[in-house]
Amino acid sequence: MVSFILNRALQIIPVIIGVTLATFLLAQIIPGDPADVLLGSMASEEARQQLRLALGLNEPIYVQYAIYLKNLLQGDLGQSFTFAQPVTQVIVERLFNTSLLAVAAILLASVAGVAAGTWAALKPGSLRDQGLSVVVLFFNSMPSFWLGLVLILTFGLHLRLLPVGGMQDATGSSGLGSLIAHMVLPTITLAAWSLAVIARMTRSAILDVINSDYIRTARSRGVSEARIVLRHALPNAMPSVITVIGMQMGFLLSGAVLTETVFSWPGIGLAMYQAISTRDIPLIQGGILVLAVAFVLINFAVDILYAYFNPKVKLA
Repeated sequence: MVSFILNRALQIIPVIIGVTLATFLLAQIIPGDPADVLLGSMASEEARQQLRLALGLNEPIYVQYAIYLKNLLQGDLGQSFTFAQPVTQVIVERLFNTSLLAVAAILLASVAGVAAGTWAALKPGSLRDQGLSVVVLFFNSMPSFWLGLVLILTFGLHLRLLPVGGMQDATGSSGLGSLIAHMVLPTITLAAWSLAVIARMTRSAILDVINSDYIRTARSRGVSEARIVLRHALPNAMPSVITVIGMQMGFLLSGAVLTETVFSWPGIGLAMYQAISTRDIPLIQGGILVLAVAFVLINFAVDILYAYFNPKVKLA
């Protein structure tokens, strides 16, 4: 197991280096000039040139990348143009908010998805199985921002049951009840697509296991259906399901950009949207890098969990 973990850890290094390169290049091709953002369109060309020189924007792109890597190794992600703060500080202040939303969404998607997939798999071809297929297709087809707007119109504006933006009331109330109320709609929006994927994978995995010989043997011995599902079918289907849940956690972090923007949730996603709007290159690079590294580390953890539940992987 130790050698397996070390092997996977070594594979992460070139991936993270590739992520830094991709992040740097993506930020470079965004239209606009940071000098215009910082100085305004009325600034003189001389002032723009001086600022570009101070920021190192006149250097060749490979020199800029080398400087970027050097600063990155020192923990310096640069200075945000939009927030006038170090990028590290901007991200750290908002990382908890994004993590809170992502964890709530993956918990909702995992519990509801596994339950729905198992429930449908027990009677394949039945009305409830077909109904789940329709719901899965619906959730997989609709954009998250559209679902968010529908939830805002329905539960926020028409029914006035739930708040539609931010993490606390306009009065400044920040109690646990207020926080939970503000989390409901963005959590559902963020979890919907992942819930459908997990439900579909759970159904497929349960169907593969439930037709096995040992399941038929258990039934012939009079073991109850609930015990068969909970003690035999579900645990043996979990390796595949865990893999999908881990991947969805990474996708939720990236999907948080749209969800946080729709609901004005003060996380990394909303900060990145503001950074893209103002071409705040350091914050764009820092935000993408943090989310990408988080995605890689989550996949690393999922690989370890999968190897734990499936010993054949460690021997491969």
